[in-house]
Amino acid sequence: MPSKFLRAAVLSVFLASSAPVALPQSKASPSDKFRQLEEILPTPNEQRAASGAPGRSYWQQRADYNIKVELDDAHQRVTGTETITYYNQSPDSLAYLWVQLDQNLFAKDSDAALTAAAPSFKDIPYRTIDSLLARRDFEGGYRIAAVRDAAGQPLRHAVVKTMMRVDLARPLAPAQSTTFSIDWSYNVNDARRVGGRTGYEYFPKDGNYIYELAQWFPRMAAYNDVSGWQHKQFLGSGEFTLEFGNYRVAITAPDDHVVSATGVLQNPNEVLTEQQRARLRQAETAKSPVMIVTPEEARANETHKPAGKKTWVFSADNVRDFAFASSRKFIWDAQGHNVEGNRVLAMSFYPKEGEPLWSKYSTHAIVHTLNVYSRYSFTYPYPVAQSINGPVGGMEYPMICFNGPRPEEDGTYPAATKYGLISVVIHEVGHNYFPMIVNSDERQWTWLDEGLNTFLQYLAEQEWEANYPSKRGEPRNITEYMASADQVPIMTNSESVLQFGNNAYAKPATALNILRETVLGREQFDFAFKQYAQRWKFKRPMPADFFRTMEDASGTDLDWFWRGWFYTTDHVDISVERVRLFRADTMNPDAEKAARRAERGERPPSLSEERNRALAKRVDEFPSLRDFYNEYDELVVTGRDREEYQKFLQGLTPRERELLQTGLNFYVVDLKNVGGLVMPVIFEIEYADGTKETMRIPAEIWRYNNAEVSKLIMTPKEIRSIALDPRQETADVDAANDSFPRRPVRTRFQIFKQQTTENPMQQLERKQPAALQPTPQPNR
Repeated sequence: MPSKFLRAAVLSVFLASSAPVALPQSKASPSDKFRQLEEILPTPNEQRAASGAPGRSYWQQRADYNIKVELDDAHQRVTGTETITYYNQSPDSLAYLWVQLDQNLFAKDSDAALTAAAPSFKDIPYRTIDSLLARRDFEGGYRIAAVRDAAGQPLRHAVVKTMMRVDLARPLAPAQSTTFSIDWSYNVNDARRVGGRTGYEYFPKDGNYIYELAQWFPRMAAYNDVSGWQHKQFLGSGEFTLEFGNYRVAITAPDDHVVSATGVLQNPNEVLTEQQRARLRQAETAKSPVMIVTPEEARANETHKPAGKKTWVFSADNVRDFAFASSRKFIWDAQGHNVEGNRVLAMSFYPKEGEPLWSKYSTHAIVHTLNVYSRYSFTYPYPVAQSINGPVGGMEYPMICFNGPRPEEDGTYPAATKYGLISVVIHEVGHNYFPMIVNSDERQWTWLDEGLNTFLQYLAEQEWEANYPSKRGEPRNITEYMASADQVPIMTNSESVLQFGNNAYAKPATALNILRETVLGREQFDFAFKQYAQRWKFKRPMPADFFRTMEDASGTDLDWFWRGWFYTTDHVDISVERVRLFRADTMNPDAEKAARRAERGERPPSLSEERNRALAKRVDEFPSLRDFYNEYDELVVTGRDREEYQKFLQGLTPRERELLQTGLNFYVVDLKNVGGLVMPVIFEIEYADGTKETMRIPAEIWRYNNAEVSKLIMTPKEIRSIALDPRQETADVDAANDSFPRRPVRTRFQIFKQQTTENPMQQLERKQPAALQPTPQPNR
């Protein structure tokens, strides 16, 4: 068919672009954003299968602990002795073992202290200066008194900053175990002033302390098939990499303290009153939290002085760590709950300063978390789950977590504090699943537990109440960070991450939410995510195991997604550059020339044409200059036009005649990938008749050209407008280029009255009005 049978009516022109320029990358931008990750991911082997599952020869180490520890409330000091039985389940012989000495983070000459950057001294608060001085003066770090073998003989050892090498008398062969002991002590840090993931809080009004103690004992470093010994130094950001084991821990504290810890209390008859034990039995089947230590009892306890000591004994099986809290200030409530057949005692410990928030929300939030997380991963396997209020804002350990939010002193609280408490309890209790059970390497990859946990936290928050104010998870909430320049890829070592909360928490959580809602769909995502959790519970996954499992179980190639979201700092910014309309010319002169006449009539006159109408015309002055063409209209249908049209139809097949009469509009939407991150394209199309349609196009539309692509839309209707990502599900950073025709981006600004300041003369006159008055002169 001749080219005249197609003509284009351009609906728009390129708009002057004010879109942000693509971000400079911290690494070379890949030329093919759909290039497979096989060249980056480690080669599958017998330990880790290509499917992302543990391989047939997967192994991991084990360490059991028997610990006796005493808390000195008078001097805020911990003294302990531990016996470690280490099981070598690897295929390697080990000539030495590595032990983590995390308390050495607080030593004055620690790498963390020596490499700390200077704070900004612009409007620096008093508490920052106080914290700097407290950190400088604090005598932190372990005092290792002895390291002995099972026979009590000294073992050679070398302290290397936050690690200690223990040299064995003979190499530890595969399938063998060794037992050794360590005696140690350290000063507990003031968590409010010195900071840290552990420490004490002092209450000057009643003279009491709350202790939240973690990283309090020397712990075995992890030895694994990927990195061998994981003995990267603890600098404060990269958390912990640990082995599973069984713990028996005896905690000696003042006899008026209440102690909460990882595991199950073994000697309640010795440390609890008969009434407290009865309340605990009642709580096991209660429908709401039961007070084990009431607020009145806790207040009375605050005024007591200890008469002696008590030893609380706890046992915990198959856990990777152990933490505890101790105070005479604790109120204690508990509620039993059935988590998919497992009876769990949910408990909260908090001072009166936490009321009325803590008794209302903490234990409920524990129960809610166990319900939601178990549904998306695996049944919570432990017998208890606890939330403790103290100086640590939010930290997680097996069966116990530390959470900071409190109301104001008068008992009132803003909404941010209420939801902050609920969210942090959900988050920290949720860490029981990731990484306390799905035991990822936190020292290397923060996102692999924090990102996954923040994603599940978002799901749990949305099941708490309608319109819950989640801070992380919604794509629209991450756009400012995604467009920022001061960032590194998610796949960055924990100690080198910039914008830590956005990078390791918010971005991976948002990515998973987008993967669930937009890329895979809920059913496929939930199945794959649960496969990952169940494959790797009580094992140590690496990022490749997560990526491969999600692809294996969903049946979807996601390499483009992992590459873009996790290995680059690209952002989503897809621009609707222009829309072109094509219609097939039917060759029917009556229809086509009528349409062209209508178009001609709708065309506005140019400014010159409008002004030239009033000018005298020469042909009006000399009519003889007129001829055929002065009256001829090429858009008037002639008999010859109709004859040629009939001849044209006779030369077409029935299918060709049918195609000619479809009456379809062919819209070509030109898209530009401004941000660099390839993503699905979602159109909301509004037609001239007022109806709307959503079109969802997979990300593979970008596979041939990562930068520009044109999408054809065929419809019998006239399109009035096209909106890109109308429900803000892809984290597109620039709404200004997401629509055709362009729409104004709405925002508000505040008008304020400019404040004036007094000059020095005015200030002096206001304070000393007589000072500027002339001195009276005596009469002469």
